[in-house]
Amino acid sequence: MEYRLATLADIPQVELLQQKYHINSISPEDRPDGFVTTYFNAVRLKTLIEEEDGVSIAFDGDKVIAYAMAASWPFWAQWPLFQVMIDDLVNMEYLGTTPDIYNSYQYGPVAVDKRYRSIGVLPNLFEFSRRTMNKRFPILITFINSINGRSLRAHEKLGLEFIKKFKFQDSNLVTLGYDTSKRTPGSTI
Repeated sequence: MEYRLATLADIPQVELLQQKYHINSISPEDRPDGFVTTYFNAVRLKTLIEEEDGVSIAFDGDKVIAYAMAASWPFWAQWPLFQVMIDDLVNMEYLGTTPDIYNSYQYGPVAVDKRYRSIGVLPNLFEFSRRTMNKRFPILITFINSINGRSLRAHEKLGLEFIKKFKFQDSNLVTLGYDTSKRTPGSTI
């Protein structure tokens, strides 16, 4: 496996993987094994790649088999859900401080092709993304839909810690945090 930041040439493969596991297009048989909820069109992916160094990818040969998104809060503010999270940062405490738009960033969504799950791809992809972002931010913040049990369990194994629950529209979400100075448990890169 190879782990690196995505380039513009990788966008078509990232879009294919996103389509396969997005909540609006995932197959019914794959849904219980996890899904992503935030949709990125090619323009948003381009911005995320060029302005945030925010798309970490895993390759097997020449095929993208996983991606993890990460970016500063100003990037995420274009989505209503993330604006709610930004406004709620003042009500959180993590690592003895209050996360804000300067000391924290939003991680996710992440997708791993089901043929590559449970073999170490996620810990290594998370580690690569963490190394990229910890140069700018000491705190990672993310959310996971409470009905996405596989993703919750996978991220708890990575060492992400519960911060709080919140509701957005009809979804019950869990906010998690991570100290970006810490190496990812289970990673080998």
